Amino acid sequence: MIKGIIIVNNHGKPRLAKFYQSVTSEEIQQSIIRRIFNQVASRPDSFCNYLEGSIPEWGSNTKLIYRHYATLYFVFAVDSQESDLGVLDLIQVFVEALDKCFENVCELDLIFHADRVHYVLDEIVMAGMVLETNINLILQSIDDQNKMHEKSKGALATTPQAGTETVRQQLGAGSNWA
Repeated sequence: MIKGIIIVNNHGKPRLAKFYQSVTSEEIQQSIIRRIFNQVASRPDSFCNYLEGSIPEWGSNTKLIYRHYATLYFVFAVDSQESDLGVLDLIQVFVEALDKCFENVCELDLIFHADRVHYVLDEIVMAGMVLETNINLILQSIDDQNKMHEKSKGALATTPQAGTETVRQQLGAGSNWA
């Protein structure tokens, strides 16, 4: 099971942090992010991308599996039952999906479009379990969501009441819904 996904830049600033295993307070979350960054950033790029038993809050069987792309570290904290190579492949799928969504993803995309980044991640991982690894299906789902978003914006732009009526009809509520 995936316990957390963290993206930090080379200076230790978190750009995405998603915890799937309970972390009680924001202070502990910040401590975990700092500890993960310190462990990952202190390793030379020539070392392997795996660390074991490094987060006490998540138990001794936690592994950190990460990739360093340009100015960002993509770190997945997983339990010992997860395949190291499988998680590395999952990181690659996540980065490729982001790259296709943002046309050459960079750190600024993660900052200014955090909602879209979370949506992409939610298409791949939900509640610590991998949902999808097929990049084409992930991109199709994201494209479908974008089309629905644009369609709803267009409906609301014509007249707000017509947009509300359209949503009511799509939900099957008709005009009796209030």
